[in-house]
Amino acid sequence: MARFVGIDMRFPRLSAAKRSGMMDMIAEMPKVDLHLHLDGCVRPSTLLDFARIQGVQLPADDPRELLPYMQASEATASLTEYLQKFGFVLPMLQTGEALERVAYETVESAAADNCLYIEVRWAPMLHTNGELDADGAIRHVLDGLRRGEARFGVKARAIVICMRHHDEATNLRAVEAAARFAGQGVVAVDLAGDEAGFPPGLFRGVFAMAAKLGLPATIHAGEAGGPGNVREAIEGLGAVRIGHGVRIREDAAVMQLVKERRIPLEMCPVSNIQTKAVSGWDDYPIRDYIEQGVTVTVHTDNPTVSATTITREFRELAARFGFTPSELAALALNGAQAAFLPQEEKAELVREMKRRIEALGISC
Repeated sequence: MARFVGIDMRFPRLSAAKRSGMMDMIAEMPKVDLHLHLDGCVRPSTLLDFARIQGVQLPADDPRELLPYMQASEATASLTEYLQKFGFVLPMLQTGEALERVAYETVESAAADNCLYIEVRWAPMLHTNGELDADGAIRHVLDGLRRGEARFGVKARAIVICMRHHDEATNLRAVEAAARFAGQGVVAVDLAGDEAGFPPGLFRGVFAMAAKLGLPATIHAGEAGGPGNVREAIEGLGAVRIGHGVRIREDAAVMQLVKERRIPLEMCPVSNIQTKAVSGWDDYPIRDYIEQGVTVTVHTDNPTVSATTITREFRELAARFGFTPSELAALALNGAQAAFLPQEEKAELVREMKRRIEALGISC
């Protein structure tokens, strides 16, 4: 599904053979994907199956012809426009069977990219327009992730999202439901949606309840809003990871806060370009952040919507910014170390990542 347009041309001064070898090495490298939206992973063929089962007429009956309704592009004007793609699939994700299948297929796709661990996030309250309540939506997603984990060997956990456009009572129900499944697959909570219209300060009460219930938080911030949102997410909402955080460079004090507290940024390069979090690839600050000591991790965000994979994300970094295999391995290990896992499980994940990286002849 992903298109690697122009990538081979941009590897700095590498022969065709070395470019090909590096591309292959990136594909084989073990990875994690911590910022992965369930409703951004729906395959067009799967959506067509849902439409047939549910008696819904779609504007196309061929997966390739359906893609324009499901995918954004670099011509997308903003995060708000990008988010409109999710409204196309959401009506058909209102059954337990649909949620379980998409969760299972998300693990399957991650396995194809040599992911050892993923965290899949979604907003259960968006899936309660039919037969499901919040608990049911969570239960079915966890069932799909467990089946995928057993079949494909990818450890899979879940993050429950609160939506910015939902009222406090609705988001509190999501948090309370998440707490009922803590230790059974749910590992954290998140805040997502229209950042520009709903800054994080509006949600202090919701995330105070999450903290009281023992749920760690990652917050979408510094994408469609400025660095002040990142500060509020950390200091006001208790975020221990930040989704995107691309705009922290606009405020030196916020940059220092992120560094001092060692808050990992969940950067999603292809998506960040599409949502206009930055003006273009030449302006993408990932290498600058790393050089300044920010903890950076790299993820897909929405594989179908962004026409990407975790392999593509790493290839883009190699092609556009000259990242070496060792540097990419360090980013992958950053992701493993930032995982919402118990310490023993995390340590085992890091050890296995290092073993597989070194088996490829990459120093780490």
